[in-house]
Amino acid sequence: MKEPAVSADPTQVLAFETDCHIFDGCGFPAPGLHSFLFEPLWGDGDSNVYFNKTMLLALLGSIVIVGFFWAAFRKPKVVPGKLQMVAEAGYDFIRRGVVYETLGKREGEKYVPLIVSLFFFVWMMNLWSVIPVAQFPVTAIIAYPAVLALVVYVLWVSLTFKRHGFVGFFKNVTGYDKSLGAVLPLAMVIEFFSNLVVRPFTHAVRLFANMFAGHTLLLLFTIASWYLLNGIGIAYAGVSFIMTIVMTAFELFIQALQAYVFVLLTCTYIQGALAEHH
Repeated sequence: MKEPAVSADPTQVLAFETDCHIFDGCGFPAPGLHSFLFEPLWGDGDSNVYFNKTMLLALLGSIVIVGFFWAAFRKPKVVPGKLQMVAEAGYDFIRRGVVYETLGKREGEKYVPLIVSLFFFVWMMNLWSVIPVAQFPVTAIIAYPAVLALVVYVLWVSLTFKRHGFVGFFKNVTGYDKSLGAVLPLAMVIEFFSNLVVRPFTHAVRLFANMFAGHTLLLLFTIASWYLLNGIGIAYAGVSFIMTIVMTAFELFIQALQAYVFVLLTCTYIQGALAEHH
């Protein structure tokens, strides 16, 4: 991350300095683009070959998820222990509450491992936002939701081709329906654009935008709590700190909700690919 240029006025305090408080002659250190950029931990950012904080969190998150389920199921018991019980509850919630409800048991069983993996991966990437030291949601970087949405998109397209063939695929993505009459060509163009362009875009952006906005709000109230901690501003700092706690609790709900919505949409797309076109 490049540091902002220092003002020519030596008495002006940089906005992001930690000793910057209200009434000290410095501006509010508002979160901005610099809050989402990180120096490479390894490699050179200029050469595009590097390893930074978000990559580290994604790697650690994957290890945490794999480690959790391995520890829970490596020696499964008929009467499960606490760890196995939690893992089974999470697995069963996605299997029955999302996959079976959307795809049915017969069609959906083969997709359970994928959907469960997607849910817990997305949830873990979101959770980093409220975990001390990490304090950043990986999915607030658009590249990560985009890749996940691309995986779902490729799966949806390939399943549609496999199940219906080229003609069936064309009818599926264009919403071909002869009963529409004269408006059929226009409806087909709209459906084609919506399914092949808008669908993967919104699938990725929905997750990204919620995590980006949530992290920005948490930063805003957290920084404000520190910035106002001076003189009469202490009273306002207390209010801002309470809002930080409230927003953190709300963000915990949103993180789980967005992971749920992401996999629910994934199942909906798969269901559309498998459904017979009439």
